[in-house]
Amino acid sequence: MLSETLTRPARIDILKWVASISQILGYGATGLGWAAWALPFFLLGVVGWAIVGLAWRDRALILIHIVALAALLGGAATR
Repeated sequence: MLSETLTRPARIDILKWVASISQILGYGATGLGWAAWALPFFLLGVVGWAIVGLAWRDRALILIHIVALAALLGGAATR
């Protein structure tokens, strides 16, 4: 199993890259006017980075991504 073969830092590093690529895809989707695709990409990226922040105990990362998550969910709820 993947979780058994990778160390915790390696898993966090993979999560960082997946979350970063997801957010970049969200920016691209927004730029192309594909709002339906942008939100899921941004949600994956924001949640991923919030998990990284929790793993690192980095309050700044946690704060910015929890606020971003609340904004995304609030915006989605008003659509």
